[in-house]
Amino acid sequence: MLHSVKGQNIIEQSRVSVWSPDKNIKFDFYQKGFADGKRVLYYTVQYKNKAVINESVLDLQLDNHLSESAMALKVDKHEKWFENLEIKRISNSVHDTTWKPKNGEKAEIRDYYNAANIELVKDDTSIYLMNVEIRVYNEGAAFRYFFPENEKGTYYRITAENTEFVLPENTKAWYAGWAQAPYQLLPLKNWPDKSDRPLTLQLGNGLYTSLLEAQMFDYSRTKFMLSKEKTNTIVTSMFDPADLISPFGTPWRAIMIAEKPGQLIEHNYMILNLNAPSRIKDESWLVPGKIMRVMTQTTADAKGNIDFAVKHNLQYILFDWKWYGPAFSFSSDATKVAIPDFDLPGIIQYGKEKGVGVWLYVNQQALLAQSDSLFQVFNKWGVKGVKFGFAQVGSHRWTTWIEKAIQQAADAKIMVNIHDDWRPTGEQRTWPNFMTAEGIRGNEEMPDATHNTVLPFTRYIAGAADYTICYYDKRIKTTHAHQLAMAVVYYSPLQTLYWYDKPSLSNDEPELEFWDKIPTTWDETKVVQGIPGQYITTARRKGNDWFVGTLTNNDARDLKISLDFLSKGKKYTASVYLDDLTVNTKTGVRIKKVKADSKTVLHAKLVASGGQAIWLRLMK
Repeated sequence: MLHSVKGQNIIEQSRVSVWSPDKNIKFDFYQKGFADGKRVLYYTVQYKNKAVINESVLDLQLDNHLSESAMALKVDKHEKWFENLEIKRISNSVHDTTWKPKNGEKAEIRDYYNAANIELVKDDTSIYLMNVEIRVYNEGAAFRYFFPENEKGTYYRITAENTEFVLPENTKAWYAGWAQAPYQLLPLKNWPDKSDRPLTLQLGNGLYTSLLEAQMFDYSRTKFMLSKEKTNTIVTSMFDPADLISPFGTPWRAIMIAEKPGQLIEHNYMILNLNAPSRIKDESWLVPGKIMRVMTQTTADAKGNIDFAVKHNLQYILFDWKWYGPAFSFSSDATKVAIPDFDLPGIIQYGKEKGVGVWLYVNQQALLAQSDSLFQVFNKWGVKGVKFGFAQVGSHRWTTWIEKAIQQAADAKIMVNIHDDWRPTGEQRTWPNFMTAEGIRGNEEMPDATHNTVLPFTRYIAGAADYTICYYDKRIKTTHAHQLAMAVVYYSPLQTLYWYDKPSLSNDEPELEFWDKIPTTWDETKVVQGIPGQYITTARRKGNDWFVGTLTNNDARDLKISLDFLSKGKKYTASVYLDDLTVNTKTGVRIKKVKADSKTVLHAKLVASGGQAIWLRLMK
């Protein structure tokens, strides 16, 4: 047991209350004393006097025996490191700035929070110092443990993080056992395993929250597991120990809070605000766009894809794995082409002449062996970006390796897409050359429409995701209008379209104009309506144009789409792309045009697994 539950009392002089700027969210930190003499750290979070996080323990486990100075600290071997910490100083501050992301879901982001910094020492010695840092935004609350530079206690091994999140009764979680797993809506009991993050929760009191991990670049990935001792309690669980040197901070544990689930999506910039500003001075080479994979890697097919890209306003093509040899072999050299009939310099030059850039896939073996020089070589070739494949994830070692590889790519002006079982934690703010990542069950697995309506409220809270949208492949389990609409519902500044498709499959269907015109970064984002696992309507603006996407789950439904986000007093032409099997094309998508303004309400009659896309242009 952590401590005896008898005789517990809050030590009032330890209490620190931090409110959000709008006074809706309250974060309480305090210490409790127990009859056995132990003192333990706790916190609670409320929203408009409703419980979000009930009394929960703040806790790390540290191995104290890493230096002579640490060994001099006489600590009871049975005592937890976080027990009996003494508060030395409490300071408060306010932060209010705005910043403009190079690529994002909105043109400008406000970083506005109230903060507290609680300085603690272990057993009133100067060997180990630690701060609890708290930030409370209008969008949610966040905290982390920070270990300042300290010559007497430099080295730390964090062996476990046991931070608790005690939720209200009847809370349910959108559980996913790994980054590319399907989702299940489960109560807080009998989970099959640990759940990946972000973890979106439907609280028993009607609120929604998402538990995030932010700024995880020198640490071991954590997932969320159920407590074995407490009901309704989630605990952080580290992949492996993290060996660190002060000064350092653990990743932020963030709690986004919303009255409606769509607000979690609109406010997902909170994870970016918990990361450092961009470290890339010249961002002119960071060009977002749409990308298509070349299915057959020959010179002729590559040029055919480039021609298709020009016709349909795609900015990039991708050569997937094996172009340089067996991807899982350290003997493969990613600076040499290893397949016949593949004139890579000629293809890159042809693309340059047509305004289409080239991305290359490189597996982790080659990245690990060659990344000190590989990205510089690719830059000389004229390559625009690299897709990291089968990246190992979770451990402290591989976390720091990925961080280094992103930086090495940035130094060479190479953009990055990380695939497989890895998810971002907001580092795209610091390194905006990191454009997107997989960590999602997308069209490589061909999920159903219900899964697709969960993703915006879960995986996409962490940021851009490479779903690899398809259009012509017969294995898709949704309608074509559903696939069209995903390009606006799903955010990725590098948006993969036509993943399993070839130019020869296309008849240049009229509805492709929606993808031809759609951008991949945005000035404004609105979630018009939505319930995880049922449906969603998302509207995004670029300049004067709005793009709207609606997805339904496996069920048919009728929805009303209010266009009240449009500029008042302005008239628009709306092109609506909807499922209609009477249309004489193999895709069954009809286009209708209507006039619209901010008072317009459109009716969307959605077939099972269907969708609807809308392109709104300002009338002159």
